[in-house]
Amino acid sequence: MRIWGKIWKDNHMLRDTVIEDFSEETRTHKIFNALYEICLSFDLGKPIWLDSNINEFKKTRRVHFRQDSFIEEIDFDFLELMVIEED
Repeated sequence: MRIWGKIWKDNHMLRDTVIEDFSEETRTHKIFNALYEICLSFDLGKPIWLDSNINEFKKTRRVHFRQDSFIEEIDFDFLELMVIEED
């Protein structure tokens, strides 16, 4: 599985990274692990998965974490995660 993490502000991508995980973990664990690695790479606190995030991810294989998903203040519009390749 490959997951692309991107930080957006004012319709411009500020940062991005791709996390690859071809382990035998479940799909859910791979997504959570990728989110952890992306947040570590971007020096962010881990966002909270709200019901709206879960529903968006199930429908589109991508999710946008906005301010309401973070405990601390963020200086960007949203963090986007997108599955670009599945095992």
